[in-house]
Amino acid sequence: MPPEERVIGLVSYMDHSHFQFDKEEICSMVLRIEESGESHLQNLKPPIKMIFRVVKPETNDSQLLCRYFDDVKDFAWKQDGCETEIDQDQVTCKCSHATPFAVLLIRMPIDEAHWKLLSYISYIGCGISLFFSASSLAVYVFNRSNTMDTSMSIHVSLSGALFLLNSTFLLTEWGATVEPDWVCEFIAALMHYSLLCCFTWMAIEALHLYLLLIKVFNTYYKCYLLKLSLVGWGIPAIIVSISLCVKNVKQFYGVTELTMSDTNQTNSICWITDDTYFYSLNLVYFTLIFIFNSGILMAVASSICKMKKMLKTNSKLQASASRKSKEVPQRFSTSCQSGLTLLGLTCLMGTTWGLAFLGSGYVNYTVLYLFCILNSLQGFFIFVWICLSAKKQRRKEMEQKVSSITAVSSDTKMD
Repeated sequence: MPPEERVIGLVSYMDHSHFQFDKEEICSMVLRIEESGESHLQNLKPPIKMIFRVVKPETNDSQLLCRYFDDVKDFAWKQDGCETEIDQDQVTCKCSHATPFAVLLIRMPIDEAHWKLLSYISYIGCGISLFFSASSLAVYVFNRSNTMDTSMSIHVSLSGALFLLNSTFLLTEWGATVEPDWVCEFIAALMHYSLLCCFTWMAIEALHLYLLLIKVFNTYYKCYLLKLSLVGWGIPAIIVSISLCVKNVKQFYGVTELTMSDTNQTNSICWITDDTYFYSLNLVYFTLIFIFNSGILMAVASSICKMKKMLKTNSKLQASASRKSKEVPQRFSTSCQSGLTLLGLTCLMGTTWGLAFLGSGYVNYTVLYLFCILNSLQGFFIFVWICLSAKKQRRKEMEQKVSSITAVSSDTKMD
């Protein structure tokens, strides 16, 4: 069409309801610029310049950005081809194509520098956790000759789930570059399965601790470990299997694009592709487990405090002034031991994953760094706990052997 016959239409929308498809916060009128007919204005030089008067956000975790609405394919707000210039109470948008435009208040995504640093921490931590999770399995295998209790088996099962989770996490970026689509789908499904297994075994840790320390009596159950294993490995398998069975209706696993702040740079990984499915299933699943585990942890902490108080009140020994000076470091070491015990139980039951709730809705880098460091090193913490438990069990077995030998020798002397 000759330039003199072109007709350019300009429409402003004061009502945003037609363009509100997600949780966007539209801070200006929606302006549509289009050419009549089926043709579209694209790759414009110079770009279209629009000035919007808006109110700046009061919080630092959000920013005003120019976006255009894709009403042809995805029906979503996008940023490619648009630049943003902010000057006091007005925002200037420069876009190289003609579509509906608006200024949106966008929650700040993770900055590129922090993204890279968090990625390095996650990969290094997962590598360390992977090694120590495998070491936990090795410690369990080489100590099978000894009488291993149920608690040790549960710890090792959690280590096995973490081993799967860390292994698949390290393959997520590689899987997104592999040509057969089923490879990325398999990695995403396996990672989802291992994540649900970790959450389930954390809940089993809390349940077993409750039966061991709180209930105490009548804790014998037939095929107890087998039933726990069916729950720990079976429930996640059912969830993931159902998600894979509806593949023809809805694809839940595959390549997912992650966008970094103020850039068009994206990072492709193999993960859950549907955000609604991700939050409705994983978040609800973990929330229930987190509430249950937190309740058990508080009950255990209260029980430890009561036991310490009872030991202190039942002590009939009157300490002298010199002895009191020796009791100060002893009390300090006892308090440290109790604190370390609670910290170990916190890692076992996965309550550190609750840091994700503190960072929901906005970017809190302190919480993000704590979340990455603590949870990526969870396999290491559990390995230390397993080694201490194995050492304590071997010491108990040696004491039993020594006491039995002493009893036998005393009986022979009496004869």
